[in-house]
Amino acid sequence: MNIYQDYIKEIEERKAQGLHPKPVDGAELLSEIIEQIKDSGNEHREESLNFFIYNVLPGTTSAATVKAKFLKEIILGEFVLKEITPSFAFEQLSHMKGGPSVDVLLDLALGTDVSLAREAAAVLKTQVFLYEADTERLENALKAGDDIAKEIIESYAKAEFFTKLPEVDEEIEIVTFVAGIGDISTDLLSPGADAHSRSDRELHGQCMFEHNKDMQNELLALKKQHPNKRVMLLADKGTMGVGSSRMSGVNNVALWTGISSSPYVPFINIAPVIAGTNGIAPIFLTTVGVTGGIGIDLKNWVKQKDADGNTVVDEEGDAILKEEYSVATGTVLTINTKEKKLYNGDKELKDISTALTPPKMEFIKAGGSYAVVFGKKLQTFACKLLGIDVPQVYATSKEVSVEGQGLTAVEKIFNKNAVGTTPGKILHAGSNVRVEVNIVGSQDTTGLMTSQELEMMAATVISPVVDAGYQSGCHTASVWDDKSKANIPRLMKFMNDFGLVTARHPEGKYHAMTDVIHKVLNDIAVDDWDVIIGGDSHTRMAKGVAFGADSGTVALALATGEATMPIPESVKVTFKGEMKSFMDFRDVVHATQEQMLNQFGGDNVFQGRIIEVHIGTLTSDQAFTFTDWTAEMKAKASICISEDETLIESLEISRDRIQIMIDKGMDNKKQDFKGLVDKANNRIKEIKSGTKSALKPDADAKYYAEVVIDLDKIVEPMIADPDVNNEDVSKRYTHDNIQRLSFYGGTKKVDLGFIGSCMVHKGDMQILAQMLKNVEAQKGKVEFKAPLVVAPPTYNIVDELKAEGDWEVLEKYAGFVFDDNAPKGVARTKYENKLYLERPGCSLCMGNQEKAEPGDTVMATSTRLFQGRVVRDTDGKKGESLLASTPVVVLSTILGRTPTMEEYEKAVEGIVLTKFKPSTKKLVV
Repeated sequence: MNIYQDYIKEIEERKAQGLHPKPVDGAELLSEIIEQIKDSGNEHREESLNFFIYNVLPGTTSAATVKAKFLKEIILGEFVLKEITPSFAFEQLSHMKGGPSVDVLLDLALGTDVSLAREAAAVLKTQVFLYEADTERLENALKAGDDIAKEIIESYAKAEFFTKLPEVDEEIEIVTFVAGIGDISTDLLSPGADAHSRSDRELHGQCMFEHNKDMQNELLALKKQHPNKRVMLLADKGTMGVGSSRMSGVNNVALWTGISSSPYVPFINIAPVIAGTNGIAPIFLTTVGVTGGIGIDLKNWVKQKDADGNTVVDEEGDAILKEEYSVATGTVLTINTKEKKLYNGDKELKDISTALTPPKMEFIKAGGSYAVVFGKKLQTFACKLLGIDVPQVYATSKEVSVEGQGLTAVEKIFNKNAVGTTPGKILHAGSNVRVEVNIVGSQDTTGLMTSQELEMMAATVISPVVDAGYQSGCHTASVWDDKSKANIPRLMKFMNDFGLVTARHPEGKYHAMTDVIHKVLNDIAVDDWDVIIGGDSHTRMAKGVAFGADSGTVALALATGEATMPIPESVKVTFKGEMKSFMDFRDVVHATQEQMLNQFGGDNVFQGRIIEVHIGTLTSDQAFTFTDWTAEMKAKASICISEDETLIESLEISRDRIQIMIDKGMDNKKQDFKGLVDKANNRIKEIKSGTKSALKPDADAKYYAEVVIDLDKIVEPMIADPDVNNEDVSKRYTHDNIQRLSFYGGTKKVDLGFIGSCMVHKGDMQILAQMLKNVEAQKGKVEFKAPLVVAPPTYNIVDELKAEGDWEVLEKYAGFVFDDNAPKGVARTKYENKLYLERPGCSLCMGNQEKAEPGDTVMATSTRLFQGRVVRDTDGKKGESLLASTPVVVLSTILGRTPTMEEYEKAVEGIVLTKFKPSTKKLVV
């Protein structure tokens, strides 16, 4: 009984943390629990019964297999248990979400006992998580003349698993809880530093509000005060959920404010209500839909206009806002789902129809988007088998087609990859489309959740529709600590067995690759018409169109090879003028944000839309710097429009890097990476032959807005500043505050520099090496007045730098060089004034393992400037993370302060920072 006793010991340890028992997911433990249940005199029998009934994870976990088998024994009368009758056993099976439970139900439904067959059929009619092996059994039984099979299939054809669900309440009473003023990062809801605990939902729930117990207790008190109302968590004067999809963030909100998904499955809550003055960040809103939640764009603060319709601004040029209605904590409101309006008593506050569209109402009714996706698939199967048209049960797919209107790049990609739409119909923005997915990426701090989602939707193998799936190890690259050693090998084995290429091989058959997932996906996306889904907000490739997603949407894409979403509107970005020789492309990226805001009076026209950037002349390595940052621009996704020659060069780079990974032994059994090499070669041939040139929008495509970036106006390095001391807290920690280098007067102290994350590429490492050589030539030696942490994005880049001699330069000046044979086991908390060459991976940008010292001012190339992400505050000083180009970061650490323009220009003299020039070729058709 060692396993059970270990479980009891763990339960006691969790009690000390205020936690309940961890759900059972292992076969060995549950088998022992069942033996104790069968032993009427066992001292642990009662608690074992409770564990069996209420504490087993569903789906395809090994524990679920054992549970389903025992429930079958009870139903067949092979074991009689007064506490679990056959009827209750059927109820238990109905909550187990497919896999072994469906197997058992099919055994019974297609068996010889008519009475049991009818009971099993009644349960099967409520299930949607069936796969090919399950539907094949039903099909064979139907062909053999089985009446029960016919009855089940006819029920599926009518989608009774959906139609017989209770309707959504017409009125939902809510009480508001303001989680913050201004933009709320998902780090507030699920801090990166707690990434290791995400798969342990109750434990992870303790980190809500960054472990702020006062806020947690305030929320609990509000719930107690309003027991019959739902709590709506909101960002006042800001956007909710910026930064990432963060399924764990939505899970935490649901755990604290939502509804239990099943009485027999612990800590899995659904249906949270979330809101923001400026709505919900696009990918976070998708995650809310996974749980059948509601996300509301409040617009409770509006810009004031003068008599001429111009925006009224204050002394600093910022728009003056007026509160249209209050959502202060404790405000009782009503959501009317029929009228699609938000009320305060009898007073109508806002039309919220965008939060309650027909598809979203279906998610709410079904308890989440998965059930709808699988339900549609099951209904289609049944109707095809019966030879009938699909009855209109679900809301019709919205198909927007404007005669005579051309297509944007994203519209072209969606039209090519769409499934289930009206044949021959051209679709434009606003259409709601199912699309096949070519590439799927899972990252390591959400991967365990993705594996759980796959188990709970009873999936066992990657969909054949997907060209390749990749599981990274980048978010846990910095420190190979006990948490990583416990979690990552388990994750890699699951994903490898599922059919993904994994950064670490379960049996160590190749060198562990901690490469940044976005850089790997950018390499393995080998077609500009591809659709890519990845478990991170920075899934924004320079080829094809890529969407950052929550762990559940990633699981769904892996299992079905599909994703469902509206075709977003696009904003066209073009360039004019000429870059100064001393400007870096990162400065163009920041200037794009600044100039866009200036052109549109402070309104972010990028938010929730596709940025179609006519990059033209940059290969995907550098172009990725732009697409990556579009997450911070709050865009839904981005697309690069390239010249044919540039795209060919990008594809050749990608193909060669994939081949290197194949040569290292990383390909999977199906040889998916080899398939990508072949696909890249075919695409190159198409472009060279003129058969199919690089993706370009139509000249008469319609855009939400068009932005022209004037390169002549970029005369200084551009820095994204978190503005930590702004009196208006809603304006802190946004990525919209872009300052010029001269703003700091060459005097702002810099405590640490960081070069790394997905925003840098091989060229940045070369710039770093050349700058160090220049400094030595000018001053006789290189001396750092602040630490400089450098984390190359990938091992491929390190290998290329070694072959070309630049890595030797970096090692020469480094005070620390990573050693794969002896990886760090403990996170660094103190830094010396020297260069640290860290292992490839996310490093400081992720903030889950290592951070800068509390209160530091950090100058970084990374993407995140949110409070506490890269650096925590101290009682006396706020930590701040300023985001800049590689040359600015290097010089800031050598000087220990921000450089002057004179110092900067001298430091980069003779270095080619970028070769970007606006294309002179026609990038439309």
